[in-house]
Amino acid sequence: MVRDKIKIGILGAGNIGNVHIQNFRQLEESCQITTITDAYLPLAEARAAEYGIPKVYDTPEALIESTDVDAVIIGVPNQFHAKYAIAALEAGKHVLLEKPMGLNADDARRIYAASQKSDKTLMVAHQMRFDSVSMQIKEQVERGELGRIYTAKTGWFRRKGIPGWGTWFTQMNQSGGGPLIDIGVHMVDLALYLMGNPKPVSVYGATYAEFGPKRQGIGSWGKPNWDGQFDVEDLATAMIKMEDGSTLTLEVSWAVHMDTDNTPFIHLMGTDGGANYRGNTGKLLMEKFNRPLEAPLAVPDNDEGARLRLSRHFLDCLHTGKAPISSALTGLTNNLILDAIYESSRTGNEVKLNWDI
Repeated sequence: MVRDKIKIGILGAGNIGNVHIQNFRQLEESCQITTITDAYLPLAEARAAEYGIPKVYDTPEALIESTDVDAVIIGVPNQFHAKYAIAALEAGKHVLLEKPMGLNADDARRIYAASQKSDKTLMVAHQMRFDSVSMQIKEQVERGELGRIYTAKTGWFRRKGIPGWGTWFTQMNQSGGGPLIDIGVHMVDLALYLMGNPKPVSVYGATYAEFGPKRQGIGSWGKPNWDGQFDVEDLATAMIKMEDGSTLTLEVSWAVHMDTDNTPFIHLMGTDGGANYRGNTGKLLMEKFNRPLEAPLAVPDNDEGARLRLSRHFLDCLHTGKAPISSALTGLTNNLILDAIYESSRTGNEVKLNWDI
């Protein structure tokens, strides 16, 4: 059966938008990128010229309302996620939304509610779920090889990696937070997914800003704006408790004085086995014949990459109607946890998650 091609509009022509363009262009048997826009219109025009995208719209609203668009890819700053995701759903468009789903839990609830009212698909672009090693671990978890996963530890330490000091990245009202919402959301999302999606119920956490306010720990991502400000954290730590009694500990930083190789990690600890994830490598751990055994995991040769698999999964969901593995509910779950960590840090108390949605 020949499927109609999904017509895609790109909202945001920056680095992330460019990544999406490059990957969806490899799937032209299933889709066509028909439109693009950006707050800085010359950048959208340059991308259109580079990739042969037929139409450049002056505004996101015009792109969302266009009859040339079936699905909108949203790769804009966090503060605009809710506005454009909801508008796209209400306009009858499918949505692939960059992480975090919302600037905060309130925005995430609004997006979730809009997705529930719509017959269109909303998927959050958590590409680490599509990493080869994480997929291999997930397969073993689903087969029951690890038994009951009762606790896990995850994190991502950057020693000197504050992005775009003074830009939207480091302003709470535009980004929603620092490394916790930037890279911590990836680790929370992937860890919960590998654990089998247990329901989080409470959080105890703390955040610190020891480098950014002093203009230290600056990384190479983004161009600093020294007239801007830094009012987010540069390190966060938390313990998350689940309804089934399992726990997840989290530690993430943009800047910290420690020996780190800037590799995301997850350690799953189960009753029958464990698993370590470290980006492109990992291992399964178990005990057999009263001896500890390990099975290494690695990315196969000629692996197509997580981003391409993510793009293909999104298109497959649109063609078949199946739910994406990183749904609006998973995005909301992540935002509820992040907000609870910030609140716990402010109050010094454990915070119960509010599941009134």
